[in-house]
Amino acid sequence: MPIVRSTVDPASETYQQNRRDQLAAVRRLQEQLELVRAGGGERAVRRHHQRGKLLVRERVELLLDRDAPFLELSALAAWGTQFTVGASVLTGVGAVCGIECVLIAHDPTVRGGTMNPYTLRKTLRALEIAKNNRLPVINLVESGGADLPTQSELFVQAGRTFHDLTELSAMGIPTIALVFGNSTAGGAYVPGMCDYAVLVDGQAKVFLGGPPLVKMATGEVSGDEELGGADMHSRVSGLSDYFAVDEADCVRIGRQIVADLNWRKRGPGPSKPVDAPLYDPDELLGIASADFRVPVDPREVLARVLDGSRFDEYKPLYGTSLVTGWASVHGFPVGVLANAQGVLFSEEAKKASEFILLANQTETPLIFLQNTTGYMVGKDYEQGGIIKDGAKMINAVTNSTVPHITINIGASFGAGNYGMSGRAYDPRFMFAWVNAKLAVMGAQQLAGVMSIVGRAGAESSGREFDEEADRRRTKEIEDQITTESDAFFITARLYDDGVIDPRDTRSVLGMALSAAHSQSIAGRRGFGVFRM
Repeated sequence: MPIVRSTVDPASETYQQNRRDQLAAVRRLQEQLELVRAGGGERAVRRHHQRGKLLVRERVELLLDRDAPFLELSALAAWGTQFTVGASVLTGVGAVCGIECVLIAHDPTVRGGTMNPYTLRKTLRALEIAKNNRLPVINLVESGGADLPTQSELFVQAGRTFHDLTELSAMGIPTIALVFGNSTAGGAYVPGMCDYAVLVDGQAKVFLGGPPLVKMATGEVSGDEELGGADMHSRVSGLSDYFAVDEADCVRIGRQIVADLNWRKRGPGPSKPVDAPLYDPDELLGIASADFRVPVDPREVLARVLDGSRFDEYKPLYGTSLVTGWASVHGFPVGVLANAQGVLFSEEAKKASEFILLANQTETPLIFLQNTTGYMVGKDYEQGGIIKDGAKMINAVTNSTVPHITINIGASFGAGNYGMSGRAYDPRFMFAWVNAKLAVMGAQQLAGVMSIVGRAGAESSGREFDEEADRRRTKEIEDQITTESDAFFITARLYDDGVIDPRDTRSVLGMALSAAHSQSIAGRRGFGVFRM
């Protein structure tokens, strides 16, 4: 297979400036991740340890195989909101007894692990990933239930958690609950809905209503243990399948349950040589531009991500602002679609459509590297059929059934986000580099459009156009869109599965591809009507 040859000059000023900008962005990311790892803060962590309990990340570390990687999901959920960054729950994909599982673990140091609207979104996304990729689910439970002040934003959709757990069970995808503490009210249904439930002695409290509520509702006086303790549920109610003497024992039992699942992946394993790229992934920091208006050659990115930097480019002389071709990542064969110059023309749209059809014919997963300002506009392009050609590409993306993994490496604007398998098109996983932007269009372009519309409106109604007010409004709109298109703002709302350091791209893709191959890999044979 041909090898991508890099022409990057690490000594150039452009490279050095990019690197400085990206290192600053990565430091910003690390600062936020430190806050996520800190949970509810030093005092809450100390109090939790004094109770003889493990922190959420300590539980996860014990559960995972030694030295196994963990693909954390939605780490910055709730960033910039009234809620603690991370949304009081840890989710991700990791290997337990050699089996990749989705982990959903409450952080009790953050408001008792209560669920806020972002916690719910994060949990539902983790369950969706488990369903789409056929991954067993392990819930590490210690939660006070719903965050009551935000119940109006939670109650209706929270029922989806139970729906999804029972749906997974019906699909033959195992669900496991390891209960380390409170699992009250609606939260009691998590062990109730899971296939397996393990409760920790002296810590697990699983009941629909705690002692105060029971007394208020019925007049009955009951203690925590007789109402919902591990011993009672193991001996009397039968809710508990396994009685754990402590947290370490609970994790041990959980690992044994997974080992006994007789679980096998349905997809093929890696079939290509797993060679490291010929070029250092650290150089991605100098390749990625902090300014989305500056083109990035995706071949330079691929040279630092693909096995052996090998890439068999498809239609290299046609539709050149979209790079397509065949390669492998950690031994998994993949097809790649990567934006080169930002704009998608008719040629790129048709090229992408054909390539996606070919990938489905050969049952090859697809990687989308987004860096697009959208489909081209203008009289000549409209007359040339850009709408029809864009529709072909979106049709192909929508109806493709091979796994899609999407990474926004620069910009993702307009319908280009849709054509390059954005969140609305159900990629198995979607991540963004720290420098990435996502919006209807760039901040300056959007503000400029609004200004033009306002000027035209004033002209048509015979009003004098207020230039000073227009400048103020333009500045306000630019500031708003700049904020709302920021990678942290986007990931906080679960529009992707996480913001990543560009240097981790190959590892993230490898883990995502491995998880996707837990499900069968099958391409679609019949598509919808392609407008000609």
